[in-house]
Amino acid sequence: MQLVDIEDEKAEIARIPRQEASTRRMEHPSELFEVGQEINAEEIGRWREGQLHLSARACEIPALRSFLLACERGQVVAGTVSEVHNFGVFVHIDGEPDGLCTGFIRVPDLTWGWIDHPSEAVEAGRRITAEVIIAETRTGQVTLSLKALQDDPLIRFADQVGQILTGPITKIVPLGVFVQLAPDVVGFLHLSELADEPAETPDQLVDEGELITVEVTEVDLQRHRVRLSAPGGSDRT
Repeated sequence: MQLVDIEDEKAEIARIPRQEASTRRMEHPSELFEVGQEINAEEIGRWREGQLHLSARACEIPALRSFLLACERGQVVAGTVSEVHNFGVFVHIDGEPDGLCTGFIRVPDLTWGWIDHPSEAVEAGRRITAEVIIAETRTGQVTLSLKALQDDPLIRFADQVGQILTGPITKIVPLGVFVQLAPDVVGFLHLSELADEPAETPDQLVDEGELITVEVTEVDLQRHRVRLSAPGGSDRT
């Protein structure tokens, strides 16, 4: 692709990678473009010997591009849940071009609490309000977060360091167990803290749903983790 510059007679040759040609399926770029055709494209960077790479798909649907460019990080938008899958949730954002579904929420961005499937947090047809994480013209998608508009439960829990608490085991993994300490607050207890005698796996010692008494040793707000230990050695109730 040759760039047009009316103020400079020297034109630069740029390349559009195959995957950046269109959102539509094609066998060959000649199905979409012809020599001499003028198109709009978005600059995506320079590769190897400084060759400029462009994306035509980012400009393929003008109405979609305008909508995406208007979605700024941190902006609060409203929409309707379209589909719920195990990998995330698709959302029709209010004001998006007809016939398109531009919103997507990843599983970790649905809620602060633990869920096994997104359907535990939302269902198709539900109206939601979410915060924009990023709008990408090349994918035609706006990544959203429901969690960003919810209070972080760990902030209220941060003063519990040193406290002895009892809660149910919610999940057993090879290195330890997760314990429910408060609504939407789960802590991790390492296998070595479960008993005085060594064990190969936690399920040799405890079961999911079993109540266990633990001490809160650390609340890491940055990593959003709670570390637990056994108070004065192993102490199961």
